Amino acid sequence: SMASPALLMRVVASAYSVAERAATIVRNVMDGGDLGIVEKTGANDLQTKADRLVQMSICASLARKFPKVTIIGEEELPTDEVSEELIEDSHCEEILKKTCPAQYTGIKEEELVIWVDPLDGTKEYTEGLLDHVTVLIGIAYGGKAIAGVINQPYYNYEAGADAVLGRTIWGVLGIGAFGFQLTEAPAGKHIIVTTRSHSSTLVNDCISALNPDSVIRVGGAGNKIIQLIEGKASAYVFASPGCKKWDTCAPEAILHAVGGKITDIHGNSFQYNKEVKHMNSAGVLAALRNYEYYASRIPNNVKQSLVP
Repeated sequence: SMASPALLMRVVASAYSVAERAATIVRNVMDGGDLGIVEKTGANDLQTKADRLVQMSICASLARKFPKVTIIGEEELPTDEVSEELIEDSHCEEILKKTCPAQYTGIKEEELVIWVDPLDGTKEYTEGLLDHVTVLIGIAYGGKAIAGVINQPYYNYEAGADAVLGRTIWGVLGIGAFGFQLTEAPAGKHIIVTTRSHSSTLVNDCISALNPDSVIRVGGAGNKIIQLIEGKASAYVFASPGCKKWDTCAPEAILHAVGGKITDIHGNSFQYNKEVKHMNSAGVLAALRNYEYYASRIPNNVKQSLVP
C-alpha cells in the first residue's frame, strides 16, 4: 500500500490551499470597499481588515490540521473562536505526489515553526498598488526556512476584466520551486530592488555604493523575491532593520530552493526557531545568482550601522 505522505509535504499541500483561501479573503475585503485601516506604530505600519481576517484564517486552518506545530503570525490578534467560513480544510494533491527529501521525512509536528505574513505590502494594498501584495507562509525546521508558499492575490490584475486573478508559488528545499517561470536577470546588469516606503539615507547610500544600472522600488519582501526569481532584478538590498522573520521565511525557502541566497547585510543567515527575535535587525541582502558580487561591495559604514 502507499505510505502516507510525509508530514512536511502534507503541511505544504495544506498551506497551498490555505493561501488560496487567503487570497480570496484579500480580494473580497478590497471589493467590499471598507479596508478597516488601523495604524500600528505609525503611517507606514498599517493593519487592515484583510490582515486580520487572513491571519485568523491561515492560523486557525493550519492549527486545526497540525495542532502541535508552532505558528507565528505578524498581527497581535485576540484568540476568539474563528468563524467556520474562514477555515480552509483542503490541500493541493499535486504537492502530495512529490517525494519528500530524505532529510525531512522524519520531521514531527512539534519540530516545525510556521511564520505567517497575512498581507505583505499592506501599505501598498491600501494605496491600490495591488501587484505588490503577497500572502506568505514560511515553514522552518531546525531554525532554517525549508519550505514556503507565496500567493499573489492580484497577479494578472492589469490584464483586463476576464483575467484570472492570482497565483500561488511554492517551494521545498531539495525539490525546487513551482508556479512561476524561473528567469535570470540580464547578464552583466546590476538591477537592485529595494524598499518603496521605508527608505533612509543608509538604505540609499548602500545602494549607491553598489553602483547599480537601475533601482526598482516596490513594496513587500515577497514581491521583491519574486522580482529576483523572475529575472526583473539581480539583487534585493535593504540596509535597514524594518524587515521581520515572517517577511523573509517563505521567500527565503523559495529562493534557496532554486539556488539563490538571502542573508542579512553582514552575510549571516536568518534563524527561524520559535525563540528567535522577530526583527531582522541587520537588513537584507539577496540574489538569485552572483550573491558574492553584491556581498563584497556592501560598504563598511553600512555594516557598522546595522547590528545583528
